[in-house]
Amino acid sequence: MEYGKGELPPYSAVATPDRRRRWSMRRSRTIKLFALTCLAFIVYAQWMQIDGRSKGRSVSQLSVEKLSEDLRTCAKLRSKPQDPIGLGRERNARYVDGHKPTLIKNATIWVGEPTKGTTDGDAHVGKGFSWMNADVVLEFGLIKEVRKDIDTRSLPPDTLVWDAKGRQLTSGIIDMHSHAGVDSLPELAGNDDTNEMGSNITPYIRSIDGINIFDHQIQVIKSGGVTTSLILPGSSNNIGGEAFAIKHAVGKPDGRNETSINDLLADPDRSWRYIKMACGENSKRTYGKPGEHGPTSRLGESYEFRHAFEQAAKQVQAQNDWCTLAESIGIGQMETYLPQDLEWETLAAVLRGQVHVNTHCYTVPDLEAFVDHSNEFKFPVRAFHHAHQTYLVPEVLKRAYGDTPPASALFADNMWYKAEAYIGSEYAGKILYDNGLTPIYVSDNPVLNAQHVVFEAAKAFGYGLPYHAALASVTTAPAERLGLGQRIGKVKPGFDADIVVWDSDPLSVGAAPVQVWIDGAAQFDDPVELKKPFTTPRNFQPEVPITAEKPVIVDDVVFTGISKSFLPPLQHNSNHNNISVVISRGKIGCLGNCEAEVETASKSGIKIINLKDGHLTKPFTIFGSLLGLNGIDAESDTDNGGSPEIFSRGIDGLAFETKKLHYAHKYGVTRAISAPKYSGQATHQGTSVGFRTAAKHSLDEGAIFADDVAVHYTLDLSAKRGSTSISNAVNALRHKLLEAVTANSTTADPYTEASFLTRVVDGSLPLAITVHSADVIATLLKVKRSVDAAIASSRGGGSISLVIIGGAESFLLADELAAANVGVVLNPLLSYRNSWDQRRALTGAPLTNGTAVDKLVEAGVRVAIGINEDWLVRDVGLLAGIAYKNSQGGLSEKEALDLVSDNVYKLLGLKGSDDSKEFVVFEGNPLEIGARVRAVGGGVRNEVTLFV
Repeated sequence: MEYGKGELPPYSAVATPDRRRRWSMRRSRTIKLFALTCLAFIVYAQWMQIDGRSKGRSVSQLSVEKLSEDLRTCAKLRSKPQDPIGLGRERNARYVDGHKPTLIKNATIWVGEPTKGTTDGDAHVGKGFSWMNADVVLEFGLIKEVRKDIDTRSLPPDTLVWDAKGRQLTSGIIDMHSHAGVDSLPELAGNDDTNEMGSNITPYIRSIDGINIFDHQIQVIKSGGVTTSLILPGSSNNIGGEAFAIKHAVGKPDGRNETSINDLLADPDRSWRYIKMACGENSKRTYGKPGEHGPTSRLGESYEFRHAFEQAAKQVQAQNDWCTLAESIGIGQMETYLPQDLEWETLAAVLRGQVHVNTHCYTVPDLEAFVDHSNEFKFPVRAFHHAHQTYLVPEVLKRAYGDTPPASALFADNMWYKAEAYIGSEYAGKILYDNGLTPIYVSDNPVLNAQHVVFEAAKAFGYGLPYHAALASVTTAPAERLGLGQRIGKVKPGFDADIVVWDSDPLSVGAAPVQVWIDGAAQFDDPVELKKPFTTPRNFQPEVPITAEKPVIVDDVVFTGISKSFLPPLQHNSNHNNISVVISRGKIGCLGNCEAEVETASKSGIKIINLKDGHLTKPFTIFGSLLGLNGIDAESDTDNGGSPEIFSRGIDGLAFETKKLHYAHKYGVTRAISAPKYSGQATHQGTSVGFRTAAKHSLDEGAIFADDVAVHYTLDLSAKRGSTSISNAVNALRHKLLEAVTANSTTADPYTEASFLTRVVDGSLPLAITVHSADVIATLLKVKRSVDAAIASSRGGGSISLVIIGGAESFLLADELAAANVGVVLNPLLSYRNSWDQRRALTGAPLTNGTAVDKLVEAGVRVAIGINEDWLVRDVGLLAGIAYKNSQGGLSEKEALDLVSDNVYKLLGLKGSDDSKEFVVFEGNPLEIGARVRAVGGGVRNEVTLFV
């Protein structure tokens, strides 16, 4: 029936039965009944499965054994390591049966903690800390007793007795940042396992897998009293991998059972794990390739970190979910094994609090970004390494996740080598400590020689860090940050028997161990002990205040309280109680008693500065560095640049008023002699220039004191470029010199290489060769003979003046160098065999009797000290102090200071500084820790720069 638009069907049309509809209803009922039947069957089947399980029938098709193992892993994932206990052990896990007990008697001991009852506030300022006279018993690899007058009758009859003779005894030094073993020395491509360069994010690699147990540097480091080092992967990667703490005892000669990397581990139980991460320049320089992959910026690095932590967090969550479910329904019901991905396992452990995080970060943005990461993903940071700018943002560090702010693992004064290292302060340790943070001093071996990591702490003490905090910075502080603070770092019963007896205060210049014990085993059978006068240890905070950043220029000033002068007329009788120096119009007017002059100055209102232990010296002169030719080592825009094939003059590339030159002058280096240097900061050929560090530009009056000082060539390993060899480099130089002998001395261009070599062969300019290898030095002596013979034949007499720069192996030819009148600029003063051509260098006591400087001075060779890196301008006086302290009487204080002043001029045939015009006033002995420059005076302007 049809209905019109808008009409409804009549009621009858709805109510009337329809056959098709009835059939549809029946079909619907049938379907519902079938569905209910199926549901009942499913319920029955499930019940049967449950009943089957109750009868021991397993539904899972997975390995029950593997599932059980996974369930046990769940307990491990949830556990958090605890610092291993020391007290209560009967024996050290590293003890080797048969090793005899040792009694070290009559020692002056630094325990490493304050006396009982000392409040935290008092301890922070050093109260309760002191040296104590006592004996120490070592047995079963542990420290058993520390007390006075231990009776040998109370000890086992086979006890070895070692008399410390009152010398200082500390726990072993701990270096919390080292690459020893993975960056083996001497550096060879085949031995370099520092960084895994396959990817930027490599948390899965482990430093232990690349440690070269036969790396001689491990023994060299130990000879500096270092018993434990944290061996980190390098810093090319944002996440570089796992690190391992080792002790420097290798094989049976050092008291181990066997020669095994596993036997190096400081904690055999591996209570804690460690990981190395790195922010900043390195990763973006290494991995950044625009358009292909990153990171190319710090922005990209932060994503790399966050993305990696995100993957680790996903693994943590997946594992937690699996473990919860497995414990809830039983492993027989699990359809999968525990989620595990080796790539993210270490980072997952970081987020679980099982791994100590150590992160290489220099700058404020790096530090703040990483602090944010720590809070976002909730993991603590044990230490920021390098950490140059942490002293600027102590409150940022205190915002890091966790109960304790990160420590700052620092160098004392090594900076300026790249952009992120340009901002830093030698007072960083003191500033951090004053703000309640922890400074730790490290080597980054082989960046610095870890043999002398205690010297970094000594310098920090000199820059104002309290004595107890400075010594803690290489003992207790790193031990605690490693999670081993109850086993190493202190001289207490229950601690590992890692002990050092020193020949002088460990925080003094040139301090060296007399003997070292690791886990109770003496490490040196016949150690060299230098003959030094006995001195009592220092235990105080330096009273000399921080040097003023902004100097004051004056014409007239008076200094009193000078105890020693190395200037005429008092330099030969320089021990006086109270010398005064009256300076008028920039010149020394009176030096000595000067009572009348001081009284006149006082009446005239002239500033009078009273010094404590003042010293008056000549200024320092540096030869063989990059001063004046480089602002930031790794930044080409701040460098002179050039090519090793081009002969050039240093004078043409000088750049003044850099931070390096400012600090040089501030630390008493008023003059420098620098030659052009190119790639690797080594290869160069050209002439060096002598200039004053305080000049404003090269046209400034007196800025240049010698236009061309010497003609330079390089014959170290950097001379071998491309197809070049040492042999053809030497031969090329020989030919050039012989050609200069017969060349016409008059030339149209006096600035060519040939013209300067003509001046070399006529004796008016010295020839300076950068070289370390004794073999190449021997070859150069033969070249000199050949050229001298040609000069004699052609000109009737004369010889070239040859100077060696570098000279790590020069001591092997000390007599020959003296006979040939060839001088040596040791650069560095103390080589640690970091390159192949330095592999025979002397590393000093207790391994060798003296170093190169001792052998050369003894043979009568004229020697000076150079600096191979410009940051060492602060340490020039201390380098001379090391030579003096360890010379065993071979050098006087005056002769040691000459190594960085007069000897430079004598080597090069230059007129030295005018004693009446140039001088430096120190508060404290410049050869000792803690001395401060108070004034630099004289020079062309006849003015005095005050740093007070």
